[in-house]
Amino acid sequence: MIIQEDKWKILVDSNKDFYGKCVIDVAREAMKLLDDENYNDFEADDLISVADRNVDTGGGITGFQAGCVAQIIVECHSRGEEFKKSWNQHYGIKEDVKGVVNPAIFTI
Repeated sequence: MIIQEDKWKILVDSNKDFYGKCVIDVAREAMKLLDDENYNDFEADDLISVADRNVDTGGGITGFQAGCVAQIIVECHSRGEEFKKSWNQHYGIKEDVKGVVNPAIFTI
């Protein structure tokens, strides 16, 4: 369930272009999936992939967009902290950290 309605509305209203709207559409679908009782146990990265396929953004979202979706879920959904822990663990962060891992950043 969305717990930050005002923030969600601002995000939706601010992302009307194709790139931003893809993020909003995938985030909306991912949050719907989180509300589904069949998604009590989930991998955050897989959940975003399922949401992306369900929405059919026309080729899949980028890693940066996926990171934006993750951030939106963490900030706006009642299961945000649970989602953040799964998302960050997928990218190798085991301890509880404040932020959300951005999968579009490379370390060389």
